[in-house]
Amino acid sequence: MDITLFPTKGNLMLAKKSLRLSKQGYTLLDKKRNVLIHEMMELIDRAKAVQSKIDKTFSDAYHALQAANVMFGINNIGRISYAVPLEEGIKIRFRSVMGVEIPIVNDETAEKELYTYGFHRTGSALDEAYTNFVKVKNLSLELAEIENSVYRLAANIKKTQKRANALKNIMIPRYESITASIQNALEEKEREEFTRLKVIKTMK
Repeated sequence: MDITLFPTKGNLMLAKKSLRLSKQGYTLLDKKRNVLIHEMMELIDRAKAVQSKIDKTFSDAYHALQAANVMFGINNIGRISYAVPLEEGIKIRFRSVMGVEIPIVNDETAEKELYTYGFHRTGSALDEAYTNFVKVKNLSLELAEIENSVYRLAANIKKTQKRANALKNIMIPRYESITASIQNALEEKEREEFTRLKVIKTMK
């Protein structure tokens, strides 16, 4: 809206409408920011829990792998590792949180995870290592999903905060000033007109 508008009733209505919309916009942005912050804090808590699980599972997996290396030999374990297929079942979908696209990572092979090596020259230590590394893979996917979501939410929170601040500190005060200025000018005109009519009436 042009801040140099003449003080007319039409322009006063426009100024009031712009002020009302600015206040509504600020309220909506403030609610959006709060929802996004709440979502982000929950994800941060989840990330800490998942990271803790990854650390423990990694440790268990390496201990089991070391035991398998001792029992069956590093070269033999290396040859067995070639039987593990490449990961090709990871799919990414998205869900929307207040307009922010949040990734959902799915591993389509997770439910049909089978041992891909035979029983010859293997044992429970290798099975345990394999199982734990599969768990680490799944936890890593979950952590990647969470960290990417937190990054997207943080970026959008920052953007929303800037817009809310612009409305609160610039646009709303500006339209309040315009509204007050036009209203004062119109009231002054009315007083002048009343005084003029009173003088004319007295003269008659």
